[in-house]
Amino acid sequence: MRLDLNLASQPYEDARTFYVRWGTALALVTLISIGLVAFAGHEWVGNRENAGKISGVRQNIAKLETERRDNEAILNRVENRSTRDRSQFVNSLIARKSFSWTQVFSDLEKIMPARVHVISITPELKEDRQIAIKMRVAGDSAVRALELARKLEQSRRFREAQVTGYSNPQQSGTGDTVQLEISAVYIPEIRGGQ
Repeated sequence: MRLDLNLASQPYEDARTFYVRWGTALALVTLISIGLVAFAGHEWVGNRENAGKISGVRQNIAKLETERRDNEAILNRVENRSTRDRSQFVNSLIARKSFSWTQVFSDLEKIMPARVHVISITPELKEDRQIAIKMRVAGDSAVRALELARKLEQSRRFREAQVTGYSNPQQSGTGDTVQLEISAVYIPEIRGGQ
């Protein structure tokens, strides 16, 4: 039987294996750190460029806002009020003209659920020059009528659809058991050349 005894004051250790393992791990961590520092530097430069662009846009917005206030001050003068009122009237006529009954009915036809029909539509021009429509629809099922409100909200032509009224009319010859009043903002299709 053989017994290995090490009587040296500093026992032998295989340092090469230790340095290879930990040196490789240290090199890998160093490479990852360098990569992360490079990525962070690249993002920082990109963010500075974006911040500069945002600052420029904000300055342009402030300049345009100042011009708008100055122009409104000129229009609000007593001698210019008639011109302002006429321009507002003409602009409202143009906005009303952009409302196409044919296009509204075409857009509604694409999203109208089965056995639901429109009873009335009333367009009106809001203060922010958007076209709001109020419509009364009827059908034989509240679920189908509410489905129309959901489809209006998902449509590209209608926004902010809300059910503003609900009623159960007396039985009529049409078979309607429910009527809904729905309001929505209509976004007309912008056609080229007009």
